[in-house]
Amino acid sequence: MLKPTVGPILGHVTTNHARIFIRGELNGNAPVFAGVRHRKQGEKQWSTGIFVKLDVINDMTGVVSLNNLSDDTEHEYQAGWFSPMSPVHTVESVAELPLQWPRETYRLRTRCRTQSRPRAYIVGSCRYLRMTAGIASFPSLSDRIFASVNRLVDNAQPPVDAIVMTGDQVYVDDLNFIAPDREYKEILEKYHAAFSQPNIRQLMSGTSTYMILDDHEIEDNWPANAGKNDHELYRNAMAAYELYQVSHSPAHELTAEDKVNRLKLEHYWYRFGDGDVEWFVTDSRTRRNLAADDRRILDREQEQALTEWLVNSPARVKFVVTGVMFYPDRRLNADDAWRGFPEQRLRLLETIRRHRIDNVVFISGDVHGSLTARLSHSEDPDFEVHTVVSSPLHNSKLLPYAKASTFILDQPLARTATGDYRHELTSRVISQDNFAHLVVGAEHIRVDYHDRDGNLLQSVEIPLR
Repeated sequence: MLKPTVGPILGHVTTNHARIFIRGELNGNAPVFAGVRHRKQGEKQWSTGIFVKLDVINDMTGVVSLNNLSDDTEHEYQAGWFSPMSPVHTVESVAELPLQWPRETYRLRTRCRTQSRPRAYIVGSCRYLRMTAGIASFPSLSDRIFASVNRLVDNAQPPVDAIVMTGDQVYVDDLNFIAPDREYKEILEKYHAAFSQPNIRQLMSGTSTYMILDDHEIEDNWPANAGKNDHELYRNAMAAYELYQVSHSPAHELTAEDKVNRLKLEHYWYRFGDGDVEWFVTDSRTRRNLAADDRRILDREQEQALTEWLVNSPARVKFVVTGVMFYPDRRLNADDAWRGFPEQRLRLLETIRRHRIDNVVFISGDVHGSLTARLSHSEDPDFEVHTVVSSPLHNSKLLPYAKASTFILDQPLARTATGDYRHELTSRVISQDNFAHLVVGAEHIRVDYHDRDGNLLQSVEIPLR
């Protein structure tokens, strides 16, 4: 067996289930399979290999489901791909072959059922990797920060439960004004390069990774900037996005055989839970309605699902991920974010306030600056919502960093008949490459921002009710 050409990427993990993404390589007309075997850390006996067949339609990628795992347990696994001699092999028959597995061993830890245990996450966005003629330009620069994330993950207590990447994991449009990439093959090459750098590869192989897109997975400020000839670009960008970011996520349901159902994908937004912490990862990019009489950043179905989750979920802490900032608003070019959809934003805020929902935190990136902020209500002292913004993981020299002056902080976010929604920064604005480390404890959420070398830039505590 050979090492994956991209991956392995450890995706969605529960107390007894894990999804592992693997890419192999085309071998003429011969069939190609990818496989994983696993065991509890410390055990000698490997499980029987679990295999999926790879094909050109899916760019030789597959997602292996591991089931019936033990909760809150360190496991190790091996992953690879191969092409058998016989063309008649199936995923069942290749499990009987005497395979030589790749020597490299990866790790995974299943979720803990204990509600009260602290949870920890890495949050980041906007990782710029320039591609020129299909070749990454200075890829070590965009991969540098992930070495620092790896060091933190290796030593963190409590252990890091997951990485949440909130958008712009790739920049499909990085050379839009010179030589825009629109073809499927060109976009796939960006994913190959972005996810194959050594540090991010190490990180994603051993820490559960959740992703959602923002505009640069398609085109800057999509769909406001969409041209009449961009249908093919969108189709190609979404096909690549589904393979490399969605396939290992909870957006795909499991079949009756507990395999990832890649044939069924109803939407990109999804939920996942972790003890008394739950996440709702929104798609704030592809379901927009820009019509003047019904502007929406989330479609009706998604808004309803988010509202019902906010009201009915028993989770103590609710994280809502949105690729663009929920608040505060930028002074310039703000209509691409939630400022451009004030009615829908206000509906969500009123839902949270009227139902007395505590500990709601909006997570986002996009602005190439990091901050935390608090939202209150002038006539309702019990209302409080926080936001954590983490961006960028690696900036382009062509793009500016956000500063405090970037945001509108001297006026209410929204005015209503029952009072004003007012916001304030609870941190300084970080204007350099960074990532956030969130630890959810009994009394507060600690947000530590680190620079690309892992140095602590700022630490903020968000009180929990």
